[in-house]
Amino acid sequence: MQSERMGRDDPPVPFSSDTVIAAFKTIPDLLVRDEALAARGRWLDVDCLLGPSTQPFHVAIRSGKIVDMAPAPVLMRSWRFAYRATPAALAAYWHEMPPAGWHDLLALTKRGQATLEGDLHPFMTHLQYFKDLLALPRRSSGGVS
Repeated sequence: MQSERMGRDDPPVPFSSDTVIAAFKTIPDLLVRDEALAARGRWLDVDCLLGPSTQPFHVAIRSGKIVDMAPAPVLMRSWRFAYRATPAALAAYWHEMPPAGWHDLLALTKRGQATLEGDLHPFMTHLQYFKDLLALPRRSSGGVS
């Protein structure tokens, strides 16, 4: 039983923190090319904190489109909710076939690899939008290595 628990939280895919941050920075450009996803979020207007726990970003979403994304911290800038994941978790989430337990934003929080805090209403109301938004680097790179 002990051997099954060992390595449970080890990153399941190779990654580099800098590569994860660089991939996260591409999300606004990837969203512009995904008209269906932007249309799905057309009722969403929110300022949030998203990204790797080592370098989160203040993201302003208006009508489903990212209108501003700035590296945190930004002095006196507020947000409604924050979703931050370890670089290892994002690298696994972006993998072409994410391993079990690393395949879903809420699964990452359950395993302790991500945190979700603040006013969760906009996040939960638009959960599929955020799952697909944060998975955009998966489609473009087939995973981060």
